[in-house]
Amino acid sequence: MAYLNNEIKYVKGVGPRNAKLLAKVGIKTIADMLFYIPRDYINRTVNKPFYQLKINEYATITGKIINIRIKSKQPYLPSSVKWNNQLIITITDKTSFIQCVWFNPSQWLINQFEKGQQVIVSGIIKEYRNNLQITHPDYEILEEGKEANFWSSREILPIYPLSGQLSNKLLRNIILHIFSREFYIPEILPEYILRKFNLPSRIDAIKRIHLPEQEQDFIEARHRFIFEELFFTQLMLARRRLIWHRQPGNVMVLKKTLTTQLKHSLNFELTSAQKRVIREIVNDMQLPFQMNRLLQGDVGSGKTIVALFAMLLAVENGFQSAFMAPTEILATQHYFSIKSFLKGLPVKFALLLGGYYKGKKALKAQVEKGEIDILVGTHSLIQKDVNFHKLGLVVIDEQHRFGVIQRETLSQKGQFADKIYLTATPIPRSLALTVYGDLDVSIIDELPPNRKEVATYWRTEKHKDKIIQFIRNEVHKGRQAYVVCPLVEESEKLDLIDATNTYEQYNHKIFPECEVALLHGRMSNQEKDEIMSRFKHHLIDILVSTTVIEVGIDVPNATIMLIEHSERFGLSQLHQLRGRVGRGEHKSYCILIAHHPISDEARLRLDTISNTNDGFKISEVDLELRGPGEFFGTKQSGLPNFRIANIVRDRKILEQAREIAFYIIQKDPELKHPSNAILKKHYFKYYLKKEKLFSH
Repeated sequence: MAYLNNEIKYVKGVGPRNAKLLAKVGIKTIADMLFYIPRDYINRTVNKPFYQLKINEYATITGKIINIRIKSKQPYLPSSVKWNNQLIITITDKTSFIQCVWFNPSQWLINQFEKGQQVIVSGIIKEYRNNLQITHPDYEILEEGKEANFWSSREILPIYPLSGQLSNKLLRNIILHIFSREFYIPEILPEYILRKFNLPSRIDAIKRIHLPEQEQDFIEARHRFIFEELFFTQLMLARRRLIWHRQPGNVMVLKKTLTTQLKHSLNFELTSAQKRVIREIVNDMQLPFQMNRLLQGDVGSGKTIVALFAMLLAVENGFQSAFMAPTEILATQHYFSIKSFLKGLPVKFALLLGGYYKGKKALKAQVEKGEIDILVGTHSLIQKDVNFHKLGLVVIDEQHRFGVIQRETLSQKGQFADKIYLTATPIPRSLALTVYGDLDVSIIDELPPNRKEVATYWRTEKHKDKIIQFIRNEVHKGRQAYVVCPLVEESEKLDLIDATNTYEQYNHKIFPECEVALLHGRMSNQEKDEIMSRFKHHLIDILVSTTVIEVGIDVPNATIMLIEHSERFGLSQLHQLRGRVGRGEHKSYCILIAHHPISDEARLRLDTISNTNDGFKISEVDLELRGPGEFFGTKQSGLPNFRIANIVRDRKILEQAREIAFYIIQKDPELKHPSNAILKKHYFKYYLKKEKLFSH
């Protein structure tokens, strides 16, 4: 191992300058380089002639540069075109031609190319003005020399993730020099796992992944490292879940006093899914262990009433409950929902918001004395001066919007408090197994009977007049509409429709006969609450807003959701916004206006949201498009950072890794068995600290 710990700058051909470039991508030692996994491979045995290339396919091709030119932006092009220069090189394989295009190229990039060079390029084949084209391709210039001769004789070449002035040529030559010496890499998976899943040893996989002789070599090597990453994460989740299941909890008794009163007071029938989830939660709360349960349910599926049954069970047993939401709008909405449900029940509840206001100090004193049974609030609940008398249940809504420490701070305000995490973001199974694999999961997979599917259509801006007339017709029938814009005010940098100008146009020119209002995040809480209240009581016909209404407003009479520049929104956000309508008895519509240019990915998002109301189907597409790290809109605190595994692509491997990891921890939680010795050594060295912070 001593050799592997040497600094990378001492490898032949690296030196201090290249070492700085390598350090930017995390390569500081020889070991770092060995575990810098190629992202793809060039297989020269399947190198297609240009004339066989198909539009929209990903291809790797080899050709000769026959032309290089720099094209400047023409003055007649609009300011929304965000490039000044293009580098265009034309290559040929003697059967046809293809253009490689870079926008706003650096001088360093321009200097890389000369006529007559042989190059390998990779990218998605497009057609532009009857020419084949690849935009911003990966490329490699084939040169002569000892190392080039080694690589030119091989059928399969590794392609590494690049940054700045790093090149595949440099990285391949470093690998070649490293493998010119003998070295040892310790195994971290037990022999019985290698045999069970037919995995190569770690040292063999390293050789195969960098120097594959055939395609099967790197396929098996990648499989090994994907399994390894996923397995240790699942091992951590298995241990975490075991620890939580051993945590002492408050044993609740189902007394059927407040919970039964609530059940009889409802003017609707709970869905079978809600009843099933309530039973799961009640069973958990009656056990002598702490409950840690994730409650998933699409927009409008009725999560709040389910959480309220759990909170009343805690109150029946002499405990307080806390309900934390990420925004004041959402906290206020939950408070009023709970207030309407608890009408006539002997339960004391309150709303605690941020800032200073009259009665806040007295409210905190009531909470500390145990005079408040249910406290709803935002981050204000985790302030140091908020103390509970006897906190027994913590409910955290849209929990991914809170950090790990914030969630844990609230739960620590009550000894052995049970925890329910709510999310209206349907989470694909592969992500749930990775991020929430240590939690028990309940899913409300059924909408209430009064919730109708929202008819969703996407149109371009040329249909605007017809859409405006459609809104007018609906409003004249007595319905209400939301109009969502991406910006609050006009921007010089972004050529997008803004809420302020849209409000002015709608109010004075387009809908002068209607009551139109403006809502955005820069308003004070008092202003926002007043506008929301007026809209809910139908004193406003059309509400022009930013995405501040994504959560928190429940207006059954609102039947139209119009979203401007819908091509700029993510799938999850579009689905959340659509969930604001379809809450009443009238047919509802979501109209998505897309403005050119519309990318292929944007078209896929708009087609997906138009063709289904199923949040879980939408979430699967969203996860594939955005990747796990960005699925929640902000980087998820508990999400592991995988270097090679992809939980969407590698779901089958994930499930294999999970099954064996949970089996091992069930049988040998401390990894004391001799067969798990190498597992224990690696896990306790690299994962024990993560285990204590992961996915609270």
